[in-house]
Amino acid sequence: MTNNGRDLIIGIDAGTSVIKSVAFTLKGEQIAAVAVPNRYTARADGAAFQPLDQTWEDCAYTLRELVAKVGAARIMAVAVTAQGDGTWLVGRDNAPVTDGWLWLDARSAPVVNRLRSRDGDIARFASTGAGLNCCQMGTQLAYMDETSPEMLDQTEVSLHCKDWLYLNLTGVRATDPSEANFTFGNYESRSYNDDVIDFLGLTHRRGLLPPIVDGSQTTHPLSNEAAKQTGLLAGTSVSLAYVDVVCTALGAGIYTPGQAAGCTIVGSTGMHMRATPASGVKLNEGRTGYVMVLPKPGYVAQMQSNMASTLNIDWLLKVGADLMESFGQKISHSELVARIDQWISETKAGTMLYHPYISEAGERGPFVNSDARASFNGLSSNHRFPDMVRAVIEGLGHSSRDCYDTMGEIPPEVRLTGGAVRSRGLRGIMAAALNRPVRAVSREEAGAAGAAMIAAVAVGVYPDIDACVAEWVVPTLGEAEAPDQKLAALYDELFASYRNLRISAEPFWADLAALQEKKNV
Repeated sequence: MTNNGRDLIIGIDAGTSVIKSVAFTLKGEQIAAVAVPNRYTARADGAAFQPLDQTWEDCAYTLRELVAKVGAARIMAVAVTAQGDGTWLVGRDNAPVTDGWLWLDARSAPVVNRLRSRDGDIARFASTGAGLNCCQMGTQLAYMDETSPEMLDQTEVSLHCKDWLYLNLTGVRATDPSEANFTFGNYESRSYNDDVIDFLGLTHRRGLLPPIVDGSQTTHPLSNEAAKQTGLLAGTSVSLAYVDVVCTALGAGIYTPGQAAGCTIVGSTGMHMRATPASGVKLNEGRTGYVMVLPKPGYVAQMQSNMASTLNIDWLLKVGADLMESFGQKISHSELVARIDQWISETKAGTMLYHPYISEAGERGPFVNSDARASFNGLSSNHRFPDMVRAVIEGLGHSSRDCYDTMGEIPPEVRLTGGAVRSRGLRGIMAAALNRPVRAVSREEAGAAGAAMIAAVAVGVYPDIDACVAEWVVPTLGEAEAPDQKLAALYDELFASYRNLRISAEPFWADLAALQEKKNV
């Protein structure tokens, strides 16, 4: 393969918190990055949305700034991934119909509850491998069709965030196999399933679903208009990468040939995953989790996803910062984060239980309940702020085990990624909660790297994803950190109580939600 001096691949990762563009060499070395904060609106009624045009403008800005650093002539390809789920409606002349509904949007909860109670959901789950929840395009479209059909009447195509950015980059309306399959399709055939679409009540809206394009096999050229807006050269190959969770997992080592492993993303949301041949998927009776196809023929990532992971830590640290500020003492979030390991080392393990359901949208893994809320159990007058910080992180460890248990046996080791895994104390708690060795991944931008890897295969830098993983991923895996067996035994004893408490809390969550709804009427 000749590259004509083009020796870089750009990975775009448009997340819920940050939109970033990252430049990598063809061997996977990260050399430059530009990021801007993402902006969205959340309302008390469960709505969470962001403007489509603003999202594209922010993405284009990161590309312009990155190209200014590295030079357009060096870019061989661009790949785009982004936050998953959600619904981004596009109409005539590729103009937005309304703001993009995010995965955080909980307005479709009534649709989820109704559909999950129907017998047909068993067949839908067997096909998609994804438990119904209000994050997904399928349930959001069904809710829109019931409440705002005129909005869908103006729509020509329903996209996800990365698909919208791809449309602006190339002019092509498409989605990738991972998001298409877990919402509307079949993880074995990697195609839409009309029976699933019919179960969702969307057969008459079937025309809104875009073609499925596998970005590891097919690219489209950057349009002239996008070239003007981004500084890239028109005609540059653009790959529609898989959803951000798959890309992050890929960049963080979920799949290394011949080595079974799990991968946990400790980010705003928490993802707990294992790579397996499609034939090895173990679906649970509760019909929860996701199965997302990987850019490896015949392989999928089986996942359970917590709605909130580090959002729980952020919430508690903000409580502390707000209290200090009320007394005239300002302290930054980063300063508080820097104290976490010290607080963990100074406190006793397992003195209380925390359930990390802090999201307004409830929980989606390993159970689905839009009314689920966070709680501390076992608080006493002896507990102080550091004890609560430790309990929150232990709650993340218990919730990760809850998720892995639902998928079968916990993998022999678990790779950890996300900014929070810089904390040695957090890694130790996660290892003990799972009773498995963990490896922190040194890759800074795993999501952007995973997207770039898909493009690298598509344009022929590597013959397949296995060869790419060997050079881009394996060298970034840290040393295995074995669990403290005394701590693991304690957490194992506590875990049964953790699970029983969250099951017994469901009637309370329902009562609380009913009271809140009554107040808002």
